[in-house]
Amino acid sequence: MNYSRLALAALAGIVASFAVGFLIISVVPALMEETHKYPTVFRAKEEMMSFMPFGFFAAAISVVVVAIIFAMTHQRGWAAGLCLGILIGIFAICHVTNNYVNYRVGGKLAVGQAAAYLVQWIVTGIVIGLIYKPLGTP
Repeated sequence: MNYSRLALAALAGIVASFAVGFLIISVVPALMEETHKYPTVFRAKEEMMSFMPFGFFAAAISVVVVAIIFAMTHQRGWAAGLCLGILIGIFAICHVTNNYVNYRVGGKLAVGQAAAYLVQWIVTGIVIGLIYKPLGTP
């Protein structure tokens, strides 16, 4: 395993994931506004911000884990990263669906979150695929 490329791919993946997440929130503010309909489920913005460091840390760890999984597949290139991103995105959609079943939130919010996570993981997977190269690869 090429640890230096893995670290670089993970770091770039974290940056890409956060950038796409912030872009989605900026471009689709209705997604965040939708959460205001469920005050018993979601924390108030001020309270949410106090927990944000934990969320950022967990999100960063998830990208590192996905980069490690990618490295373990011995794949390389953007197309392999795209495939990984789609698979991880589908995995995330299944968790959103599970949350939709367990929590009293609307379908609009669930679909919005599912779409956002899918896009976020696809971009993150592509970035990881573009950067990670196994040892012995020019």
